[in-house]
Amino acid sequence: MVLILGVTASGKGRLAFDLAQSLDAEIISIDSMKVYRRMDIGTAKPPQEAQQRIKYHLIDIVEPSESFSVGAFRDAALGAIEQIKSRNRPVIAVGGTALYIKALLYGIFEGPGTNQQIRAELKARAQAQGLAELYCELTKIDPIAAERINPNDSKRIIRALEVYQLTGKPISSLQKQWDKSDAKHDWTIIGLRREKTEESKRINSRVKKMIADGLVDEVRSLLAEEKPLSKQARCAIGYAEIIEYLNGQIELEEAIELIKKNTRRLAKNQRTWFKTFKNVHWLDIEADEPPEKILSRTKRFVGKWKMIYS
Repeated sequence: MVLILGVTASGKGRLAFDLAQSLDAEIISIDSMKVYRRMDIGTAKPPQEAQQRIKYHLIDIVEPSESFSVGAFRDAALGAIEQIKSRNRPVIAVGGTALYIKALLYGIFEGPGTNQQIRAELKARAQAQGLAELYCELTKIDPIAAERINPNDSKRIIRALEVYQLTGKPISSLQKQWDKSDAKHDWTIIGLRREKTEESKRINSRVKKMIADGLVDEVRSLLAEEKPLSKQARCAIGYAEIIEYLNGQIELEEAIELIKKNTRRLAKNQRTWFKTFKNVHWLDIEADEPPEKILSRTKRFVGKWKMIYS
């Protein structure tokens, strides 16, 4: 079982495809947005040609109008693993949604229960004082959690403050206990790393291609559907910004630059999360390194599979 992780646009999807072809494996997508049907361009799903050659799991499994949770992901992923194993084929998981990866490796951190009164008070404060005020408070009481949470992620900011009020302990300290648990399966974990400047170039190039491939029309078509987009789908990077453009709030060029900026911020958050993962075999990728060489380097860590499945 191989798990390939990396920040957005790092090349992990191409590596997963190449490795799956080499090992006759099946791929499990670990991505919170690729689960949505018809959200193809903005989520950078594998092209149809790739999906016809390799069996992918957890892509196109829910409607854009539906919500999808980490718990639902983990249940679906574990089911997919059992299916693949029943066919005696290798499992390759690939993605960048750090919370989903963590759930797959170590289980789900439940934390203390909710308190509706505390949550309501925090929501009221966010409305009256602004979310930035709550985020500032979080940086003081739990800087580790604040580093991991996007300053605009109201749900996670409020939850972290709620946990602190309930337990008197930072949520990050409770998560550390969860981090110490053993992985639920025997994974070989491969991580792809690139220089930040190179990563930014790749992100900019990907966004440019998404626009050229018809991202605006894709979002326009989704908004025209009978059932409205779920909050989760609507907030996805690439979709949120184009929705603002289509609503006349910003110009297209501004939307494009916002997608690039927000994607770079996502990459930064992913890097922070990935530092907490154990036993990762990191591959530092050169700017012009061909996919064939990356595949060859990866096989050093999974060479025994080649003997078993070739």
